This record gives sequence, C-alpha cells and structure tokens, in this order.
Amino acid sequence: MFKSMTGYGRGEAYAGGRKFTVELKSVNHRYCEIVLRLPRVMSGLEDRARRLVQNRVSRGRVDGYFSTESAGENSAAVKVDKALAKSYYNAMKELKEALQLEGEVKLKHLLAMPDVLKAAEVEEDLEEWWPAIGEALEAALDQLVRMRTTEGEKLVADIMKRVEIVAALNEKVLVRSPIVVEEYREKLSARFKDLIAEGSLDEGRLAAEAALFAERSNITEETVRLESHLGQVRACLQSKEPVGRKLDFLMQEMNREINTIASKAADLEISRAVVEVKSELEKVREQVQNIE
Repeated sequence: MFKSMTGYGRGEAYAGGRKFTVELKSVNHRYCEIVLRLPRVMSGLEDRARRLVQNRVSRGRVDGYFSTESAGENSAAVKVDKALAKSYYNAMKELKEALQLEGEVKLKHLLAMPDVLKAAEVEEDLEEWWPAIGEALEAALDQLVRMRTTEGEKLVADIMKRVEIVAALNEKVLVRSPIVVEEYREKLSARFKDLIAEGSLDEGRLAAEAALFAERSNITEETVRLESHLGQVRACLQSKEPVGRKLDFLMQEMNREINTIASKAADLEISRAVVEVKSELEKVREQVQNIE
C-alpha cells in the first residue's frame, strides 16, 4: 500500500494497575530513523519497541513518546524507618538536655524529619508490563499507518495526474522533433537557392548542413528514455512495496533527460513544452520527498 511519511498515532493500554500511553509522530526523512523516548523505568524495553516500529515503517523519521501512570487501582506502600526515627528521637532528647529546653519530643516532630516515612520502592516487572505496552504501541502504529496510507493515496492521485501531463508533453515533443528538422532544411534550401543557381554552392552542401542539424537536434533517444521512466513511475505507483527511494532516482533521471532535450531544442514549441515538463517534474519531485 502506497504511503506518505507524515502521520500521527496514539495508543493506550492497562496492566498491573497502571495505564500505558504511546504517541508516535512521523515526518519526512531520507532514511528510516526511529527515536524513542521512554521513562527510565521502562528503558529496558526500548529494543523490543524499536523492532515493532521497524516492522511497520520503512522510511521517515518516527518520534515515539512512552509514558505510564497509576490507574488508581493500587496504592503505593509506605515504609517506616524505625531505626532512623529512634536516632532522631535520641538526638532531640540529647539536644533538649544540653540546651535545657522545655517540652517533650512528640510524634509530629519525628514525622517532620527527612526519610522517616517514605514510599517503598517497588521492583517493577517489565515482563508483566510488556504485553500492555506492546498493545498500546501497536494501536499507535495502526493509527499512524492509516494516516500515512490516506496521505499516500492523495499523493498517488496527484503524481499520476502530473505524470500523464508530462507524458502528453513528451509525445508532443517527439512529434514536433522531425518537423523541426524539415523546417530547418526548407530554410536552408531557401537561403542557399540563389547560391546554388549561381553554381557557387552545390546541393551536397545543403544536404550536409541539414544532416548535421538533424544529428545535433535529434532528441528521439531522450524522449524514448523519458517515456520509459514515466512507465516505471506508473509501475511504482501501483506497487505494494516502499518505492520512495526508487522514485527519487527516477526523478533525477527524468530531469537529466529533459535538460538534454532543452539543450538540443532549437524550436520555440519544444522549448515551451520543456518548460512545462520541468514545472510538472518539480511538483512531482516535491511530492516524492514525502513518499515512504
């Protein structure tokens, strides 16, 4: 399926009392570049996540954002550091006696001290998390690919339209080319007519000049190659495989052919057609930059 390189996808899933969210954004890039940003606690799953993305995306830059939060099903455990609390208590009593202060050391004083109470560190089970993270990632990829496919279909329609315009212009150039040679021969004939009548120039000279012009202005080879490239572009647009790089190459080749035609053209109609072809090819080239 033909795809563009721009898109967005988002997926969510739940496991172990947690919610996992994945967001994917893709933009144009010459190659495939995948940049994933995972929380530190999930960093051990980055390689697995990257492989899933690589299975679905072959070209473009993909930025992935992973996050997790409590789904409210479980409460974190609180740990009491009794030894630390006792040390604080003894230190406070010692300070009270040393400074001859009044009052008692109370619970609220101990609770105000650092690290007496703190949330217990839970050892997270990444293997338990992975099915949900993978599910969220696949959902985001599905959405991303759908958007890229929709954009790709629009690109195909536009490129195909411009390819047919170029094909028609190329045919016009091909038909016009031998006429240009004949017109040049007639101009030469008129120019040399008086000289030939006077015997100072023979018809062989006229034939040689016309043949030389015909050889220099022969664009049949370029127009045939251009038509061949257009056929390959049509085939690429029907392909189910990624074709962005191949289309890049074909655009370079078609521009080379049309530039050669432009350098050989000695006719106003052909020159005008060449300008139109260049304009259409430039529009196609811009579109191709967004193809997977």
